[in-house]
Amino acid sequence: MSSSEHREQILVVDDAPDTLEVLQRNLTAEGYRVFTAPAVVEAIKILESTPVDLVITDLKMPGISGLDLVRHIRENYKDTEVMMITGYATINGAVNAVKTGAEEYLAKPFTDKELFSAVRRALDKLNLRKAGEVKAEALPGNKFGMIGESAPICKVFGAIVKAASTIATVLITGESGTGKELVARAIHYSSPRSSAPFVPVNCGGIPETLLESELFGHVKGAFTGASESRAGFFQTADGGTIFLDEISETSMAMQVKLLRVLQNKEICMVGSSRIQKVNVRIIAASNKDILSLIRKGIFREDLFFRLNIITINIPPLREREGDIPLLIRHFTANYAGEFGKPAPRFSERALQVLKNYYWPGNVRELENVIQRLVVMSEGEFIDVPDLPSLMRYSALHGNRLNRTLVEVEAEHIRNVLNSVDGHKSKAAEILGIDRKTLRNKLATMKPPDS
Repeated sequence: MSSSEHREQILVVDDAPDTLEVLQRNLTAEGYRVFTAPAVVEAIKILESTPVDLVITDLKMPGISGLDLVRHIRENYKDTEVMMITGYATINGAVNAVKTGAEEYLAKPFTDKELFSAVRRALDKLNLRKAGEVKAEALPGNKFGMIGESAPICKVFGAIVKAASTIATVLITGESGTGKELVARAIHYSSPRSSAPFVPVNCGGIPETLLESELFGHVKGAFTGASESRAGFFQTADGGTIFLDEISETSMAMQVKLLRVLQNKEICMVGSSRIQKVNVRIIAASNKDILSLIRKGIFREDLFFRLNIITINIPPLREREGDIPLLIRHFTANYAGEFGKPAPRFSERALQVLKNYYWPGNVRELENVIQRLVVMSEGEFIDVPDLPSLMRYSALHGNRLNRTLVEVEAEHIRNVLNSVDGHKSKAAEILGIDRKTLRNKLATMKPPDS
């Protein structure tokens, strides 16, 4: 083969100098541009500075192994193929190499013909992938405006149907970002009250001094600045549904007032002694364990029993692994349409990484990640190297099990902040803490390189 036919760049990694010399000479004669490295650390330095089409690596090397290098490449370099060679050929070794991401596996000794054939096959696969020879699957349907087909989410769908057929109070529980408001809306709009207002209230987002006025309204002159009477959220929701999100953030004094509303369907505007009847269905939600709050004396047990007539627990995304590809396609299509871009396709490896990630921010965090990928993607294909760095493997750090809990927490906080473009309120919601706690943690965090 003439050098004019091949300009692909190959990196050979082997701790045996003789092997490096032979492979470099033979592959160069075939027209490839060849780099060499005696160990994984040196190989990664070359990869960081030079575009490489194919890495040929030995399996067993001192320090970091060839398998670690394969995984590092798969999760950091989307346009690089990998081929494993070894003098310790076993079936298990071949299986592990392929599972980790090597496209080809050669046992020493091998002929030049076997080498050149394996190299060509690996590079042809790379070229096919670059050309986008991956068919996109059809977008799935949805139910109640929610995407999912897994058993845990189907159980939620069943609970929505049952709750919609009654007027009973509903308590929705689940981690931040699981979709508690979506479930509340589904209940309301599937019920006989669907033509009446649905009023969502974030109890944790309203200062305690203003919450009573916001919920029940106030009369003119009730407090400084009350220049006119104004109805509250309960009056606005009359005949419909009020959704009290983060109800666990309310004070004990406010909980007493909410208990009266639940018991008597009555409210009293701030600054007035006149009782008003309201016809409102209450749906409440919390991302905290209310029973533990009761044991700590910061949530009223009688209010909990009034709220807990029907309970719907929304599973975290990590328990809905089968729904992750459906959600990815849904968000990808939505944001591609919003930004006027073609919907990118995801490689199987990228999908697997996304499925294996813990998703502390659940569906909301996944949506943020997909939005960022759609905005930042330059091509029509997303692979593992395009994903946020916290989701990718690094051979230089391994599992990094030598870090303290404080260091792990600080890194996760930084990664969440990066995923929401520094928006502290969104980051605090994903992390399951309030803004004040987040500010305190940021103030005590060391710089990442210190």
